[in-house]
Amino acid sequence: MDSSERVWRERGLHAAVLAGDEHAWSTLYADAFDGLYAYVRWRCAGLHDLADEIVQETWLVAVRRIRSFVPENGSFAGWLRGIAANMIRNHLRHKTSLNHREPIPVAVQASAEESLLRSEEAERIAHALAALPEHYEAVLRAKYLDGMRVSKIATEHGESSKAVESLLTRARAAFRDVYERRSK
Repeated sequence: MDSSERVWRERGLHAAVLAGDEHAWSTLYADAFDGLYAYVRWRCAGLHDLADEIVQETWLVAVRRIRSFVPENGSFAGWLRGIAANMIRNHLRHKTSLNHREPIPVAVQASAEESLLRSEEAERIAHALAALPEHYEAVLRAKYLDGMRVSKIATEHGESSKAVESLLTRARAAFRDVYERRSK
């Protein structure tokens, strides 16, 4: 679906939602849920409970703020991803500030220690992703979450393949730098 078709369709669904049409909400939800959930799980680096919580909170915010959605400014899915990204950043910021005040509990069993290490690793990845500029996060998401080829990313963004390869290189380096700082 091209941009003008998307705008036209989402404008109609948005108007119907504002008029109280539950079917329009169901349509927006069904169209966007899988992509939103995949995006949030990727940004949460495998922390499934956090991903579930963020997706649920994102939909609650979307319901409250639906009047602020403007189809001409971007897709409904993109609008939801923006809400989710902010929710993740806020959650991780809040958790980081709590961790500085509270000691981390020591696991007593080997399997519990492994689980804790995996969870901490996933949290470091989520923090690193949240710290990246949006264009870096977007190109990494397209390549590694959506599994897009460089040529397809280039076509969708109106860039050359070389420009996208360069952006991917800078994005990976930025991720690595942020991740390594958080690991120390």
